[in-house]
Amino acid sequence: MNLLEILRFAVRGLTANKLRSALTTLGITIGVAAVILLVAVGNGASAAIAASIQGLGTNVVNVSPARGGGQGASARPLTVQDAHALVDPVGAPDVKAASPVVNTTATATYGQTSYDIPTVAGTEPAYFTTTNREIADGQLFTSEDVTTARKVVVLGPTTAQSIFGATEPVGKNVLLNSIQFTVIGVLQAKGSTGLQNADDVAIAPISAVQNSLAGYGNLNQIAVQATTADSVSLAQSEITAILNARHGIRLGGTPDYQIQNSEQLLATRTSATETFTVLLAAVAAISLLVGGIGVTNIMLVTVTERIREIGIRKAIGAPRSAILGQFLAEATMLSLFGGLLGVAIGLIGSRFTISGIKPVVVPSSILLAFAVSALIGLFFGSFPANRAAKLRPIDALRHE
Repeated sequence: MNLLEILRFAVRGLTANKLRSALTTLGITIGVAAVILLVAVGNGASAAIAASIQGLGTNVVNVSPARGGGQGASARPLTVQDAHALVDPVGAPDVKAASPVVNTTATATYGQTSYDIPTVAGTEPAYFTTTNREIADGQLFTSEDVTTARKVVVLGPTTAQSIFGATEPVGKNVLLNSIQFTVIGVLQAKGSTGLQNADDVAIAPISAVQNSLAGYGNLNQIAVQATTADSVSLAQSEITAILNARHGIRLGGTPDYQIQNSEQLLATRTSATETFTVLLAAVAAISLLVGGIGVTNIMLVTVTERIREIGIRKAIGAPRSAILGQFLAEATMLSLFGGLLGVAIGLIGSRFTISGIKPVVVPSSILLAFAVSALIGLFFGSFPANRAAKLRPIDALRHE
């Protein structure tokens, strides 16, 4: 019996019970589609994070409190004075600007609309230049607004849309935690990473935020802009020297702050996202395993139902290899069909935005998922196929 005859018998066996064959491929289909789609989501998140961080610029340095508090009881918080001290033409010639930032949340109210703003940032005007935020409508606040603690606010486009809808926001008064602020500008859209929406933000003078919303607590960060991308390392060294002197950090001591530039931040977040992607792929792979077990169960049922057919074929001279090949072919064809359907569903699903993330399909994930689906057919189909091939003709013909 040649290969074409084996495949013909396999196709006839599969089409004899179309509903069962379709249900058998379902597990493989779901598994393959899940692998492709979840890996695409993970890569989409990585791409969005990379774009967001690169959008800050290659000459941005972020100073934040150290996790664990640095030197324990002697650790000092970051202050506005620390930020101002970093802009020193003599002590830090490679630092162009430094902006203190305090973050909080607030509930915005306008008329009958209430909206919870996830990030209200109190800072200084240089922050907009440092983080590459540009105005789309209205204007930015000034140093005078910071000095006088004027209650003005610049909104991200998502925040403005959520609060005002189609109404022009510039010039309107909005309540932030029942404190009246005047909207003076709306930022240009910057996009979402899926993990954080850079457009869902409100930015106000740090003095006004501390007076009315956050209190005079610690800074969440200091956004520092180096003079050029090539001087980032020098700027970091100068920042370290100034903050060590101000915080009393001795040589060899543990700083109570941490410094990250955009490349380090990108590497850290990319590593975390890659781990997240691997976990997603592992979860999806479980679906493939479950689908393989389903193939085994269905093929065992198929062998049991067709024992008499196997006996007749072996009685008239069908070799063991033909029986083995037929059932292996059936299992593999089921898996391949399920794999093809899963690839199609995964590619279609990746065209939609999921939780704010635009999936990025990785060709290797398609090839890997499809190859695994074929191997699943061979592996999980081998046991029932081998069982069918070992049946003695006389025993098979006696089976009821």
